[in-house]
Formats: sequence, C-alpha cells, structure tokens
Amino acid sequence: MELLKEFKPALMFLGKFLALYFAGNILYGIYIESYEQADGVTRLVTAQTSWCLDHTGYDTSIEDVVGQPKIAMKATGDVVLYVFEGCNGLNVMIVFIAFLFAFGGPLKTLALFLPLGILIIHLFNLLRIGLLYHLALNDSRQFYYYHKYFFTAILYIVVFGLWAVWVIRFNEKRKLKATA
Repeated sequence: MELLKEFKPALMFLGKFLALYFAGNILYGIYIESYEQADGVTRLVTAQTSWCLDHTGYDTSIEDVVGQPKIAMKATGDVVLYVFEGCNGLNVMIVFIAFLFAFGGPLKTLALFLPLGILIIHLFNLLRIGLLYHLALNDSRQFYYYHKYFFTAILYIVVFGLWAVWVIRFNEKRKLKATA
C-alpha cells in the first residue's frame, strides 16, 4: 500500500492522460467516420499547404478524390501526393492536449499555451506535408522513409519540446518546491 501511495501522482497522471487520449481518439474516430469524402480538417490542411507551396514558387492545385477519404495535390494536372485524414495533424494534437490536461497547471496559462502549441504543431505539419510534396514531385526513392519515420519523428520531437517547456516553465509544483 505504501508503494501505491508513493506512485500515486504518476499513476494519476497516467490515468488522466490515457482517459483523455482515448476519449479524444474516440471523438476523432466518430468525426472521421461521419465523412465519405475527405473531412473538413484534412481539406483545410491540404489547402493551406497548397497555398504555402504556391507562395514559395510551386504551382499546385488540390482536388477531392471521389468516393475516397483523400485529397490529391497536383502539379500541372498530375497527382503528386495524396493527403489522407491521418495527415491532418489532429491525432498529434490530441496527444499534446491530453498531456497538458493530465499534467495540469494554471488554467490561465493553459488557455494561452494550448492554442499556441496547437498552432506550432499545425505549422510544422504544413511544413511536413510541403516537404513531402517536394520529395514526391522529385520522385525521391526516400519518400517512404521520410514520410513514415523522419517527419513523424520530427513532429513528435516538436510535441515533446512543447511538453518540456510546459513542465519546466509552467509546473506549479516545481515552483512551489523551489520557494519552500
């Protein structure tokens, strides 16, 4: 029983995190399943990536793929890349949000840090899709590696960095111990 008492804060964090993560994923799954075509968030992310690419010298267009939950990103009418719902960044944001709420902190600070973190994740995701478009356009043999491992790792490193900032900078318990 003493051991349980010692690990209670860690177990409480883990329980809250898992509950929020699973609840977020269930809601996300319900959201995704309500669409026969690509969902609105995936469409928005794809359009924003296309806009960014167009403003950096590419000539892109996007088009829904009829009957499938993906969006085609094109160059001169040819499909270069398909963007699926898993590419919209929402799942990564769910992990980020679950951690922040499970860890806790001042609500006022959370209300500022949470949207800022989501924006940073979103911008890195747009960069990720844009770089994948560039790789696909240039027929890179490393596309699968970059898509599956490299850019996914970078996105999660960004999330880990945001978590570290939250824990180090905004941890009330740490501040209270330092002043005691």
